[in-house]
Amino acid sequence: MTVEELMHANLLEVFAERDPERRRAAIERVYVPDVRFADPDETVVGHQALDEKAQRLLDESPGFVFSPGGPVHVVQDLGYLAWQFGPEGEEPVVRGADIAIVEKGLITDVYTMLLPG
Repeated sequence: MTVEELMHANLLEVFAERDPERRRAAIERVYVPDVRFADPDETVVGHQALDEKAQRLLDESPGFVFSPGGPVHVVQDLGYLAWQFGPEGEEPVVRGADIAIVEKGLITDVYTMLLPG
């Protein structure tokens, strides 16, 4: 997968996916086994921990959806994708960005930042 495809999969097929089986299948396809995910709250490592993190975010926000907040930007093995999160069909409540490092077609590290406004 390209960096662009991986960035969209990270957002839409993992963190936006409410079906646990589809999400776990995407995790296997998108990340190295010891993927490291860091956000302002915590750092988790590995497929299982990433799956649990995504499930917690979705459980805490019923009816909310993730959507891209712009295009993917790429510099060599680094991807950046802004996103928004909020009730479907309404203004987003949270805006952020994911920055990922890719090696051999898989994401090794994801850093999530919350953005103002």
